[in-house]
Amino acid sequence: MRGSLLPRLAGRLLRSRRLTRAPIWLYKARAGALFGSRILMLEHVGRKTGRPRHVVLEVVDRPCADRYVVASGFGRKAQWFRNIEADPRVRVYSGGHAPRPAVARVLLQDEADRALAAFRARHPRAWERMRPVLEETLGMPITDSGTPLPMVEFSCASGP
Repeated sequence: MRGSLLPRLAGRLLRSRRLTRAPIWLYKARAGALFGSRILMLEHVGRKTGRPRHVVLEVVDRPCADRYVVASGFGRKAQWFRNIEADPRVRVYSGGHAPRPAVARVLLQDEADRALAAFRARHPRAWERMRPVLEETLGMPITDSGTPLPMVEFSCASGP
């Protein structure tokens, strides 16, 4: 009972707008360094409104200094995911750094599988806690033979 209750509770908390938006105010107050390098704030454009939107996401991989890989924990139905598919031009806030323009690219299935496998190998305990929550939010199991978890890479523009 307890094993299935915690992921459901965590999934419900992740659906709480007030809770998930709280870190955005910290980034806007230039306190993003509190989250370190495992979290970033993404500024994207609403596909219907054309207005700037913000979401805080966990970094799954950092292939190099100018690239971040994140997972869409709510799958392809997540609003931020749908927005970056419509317009891949975004801004990335990481740590205490100024926002940087970037371009979003949805990873191909084999790329997403490799990124998730690497994350699991680097952070086995975090994955052990995250997996049931992600399965709850996605509504399906995550297996080793291919993840239903969409992954996105943000490539930042080079500095001056």
